[in-house]
Amino acid sequence: MERILIKNLAGHIGKNVSISGWVDVRRNQGKMVFFDFRDRSGKVQGVVLPKSHALEDAKEIRNEYVVRVEGMVNARPEKNIQHDKQNGTIELEILSIEILSSAHSLPFDNDADINLDTLLDYRPLTVRREREQTIFKVQHEITAGFREYLDQNDFTEFQAPKLVGSDAEGGAAVFKVEYFKDRSAYLATSPQLYKQMMVGAFERVYAIGPQFRAEKHSTTRHLNEISMLDFEMGFIEDYTDIMRMTENMLKHITKRIARCVPENIAPPLIPQSFPILTLRQAQELLKIPQEPDLEPEHERKLCEWAKKEKKSDFIFITHYPVSKRPFYTMEDTGNPGFTKSFDVLFRGIEILSGGQRVHNYDMLIEKLRAKKLEPEKFSFYLMAFKYGMPPHGGIGMGLERLTQKYLGLDNVKEATLFPRDMNRIDVLLSSSIPDESNDI
Repeated sequence: MERILIKNLAGHIGKNVSISGWVDVRRNQGKMVFFDFRDRSGKVQGVVLPKSHALEDAKEIRNEYVVRVEGMVNARPEKNIQHDKQNGTIELEILSIEILSSAHSLPFDNDADINLDTLLDYRPLTVRREREQTIFKVQHEITAGFREYLDQNDFTEFQAPKLVGSDAEGGAAVFKVEYFKDRSAYLATSPQLYKQMMVGAFERVYAIGPQFRAEKHSTTRHLNEISMLDFEMGFIEDYTDIMRMTENMLKHITKRIARCVPENIAPPLIPQSFPILTLRQAQELLKIPQEPDLEPEHERKLCEWAKKEKKSDFIFITHYPVSKRPFYTMEDTGNPGFTKSFDVLFRGIEILSGGQRVHNYDMLIEKLRAKKLEPEKFSFYLMAFKYGMPPHGGIGMGLERLTQKYLGLDNVKEATLFPRDMNRIDVLLSSSIPDESNDI
């Protein structure tokens, strides 16, 4: 019998069907056995009646067993209908059940609130929980929405390299790779230089992929391997073109993920236009010193202000000093010392940075030297500018931070499937998960 996905069972009332999946919950009730089954599409309740031929097999089965089930789809009596639940109007009367794979008892209570280390130490198992699956379904919708919006606006996706000869940021902490003859390579901190090169061919491009930061952080907002969503676009008038594209992209993603964000999570406040403050205006608003950048506490307060005064969970902060931005960032000639750049803050944290880039070859040489970088080491990148590059700009956005803030998670690691930081690669580097060798 052909397999039916659980989400489609309601269309087969009165028919015999076959489903395959996991046992989510097993319950004994008198002489009957109840199961909740799950597959990639959802869950359904099944029941083994007292005189069923499946009763003996059902006695052996426990949570997380992988099974193939054949049964009759029945409509529930009116008094047993659960309208707020998937398949709450039907029940599967189990006629036969085949064990495809048995399972040991889980090392934690699947319905319990578990701490972060347990969550991550047992990630191959905890990702089966409904809460965690929701997180990564939302993350899928973010990347799908990003691609969808940019595809609609004539962008071309490309694959940026992850091994590079120099650091695009000109000084960020990098992972050094000792492999290539007579020289070192590095794990990429950004696809920035390659995005700009591709503007010279495709005008509008984007890239999605991992990036690596060797910063010695152990916080709720930092990772050493992150997933970045980047775009770059040519023939702009100025940086405000990038801001408009960014705002509309975020609105598109927000609308798309509404289908899978839990009802208890408040949707973001989005006004007709995101509020905009320059860095100096933001500092004056907060009555803080005019430093080159904002501290995390300042970002939180600015988001609180934007939510209260502008009914927005998003806010642009523009015009960071030349000293705080990479060499390729365009200086604002009308505001010397400051750049045509911006960050977007969302629910208390920076989720992306962007701005207009320098597109003039000679000016790039000057900018590199001003940052005490050697133009000769960037000759491959500079080739694109030596032979004509349009005015352009773009953004880089952190996928994990955006997911974290859409869902109100306490730690960015909860929005990271397999977090890499200075303390963890799958398991804590200072310890390991409990020894279960006796249970194997």
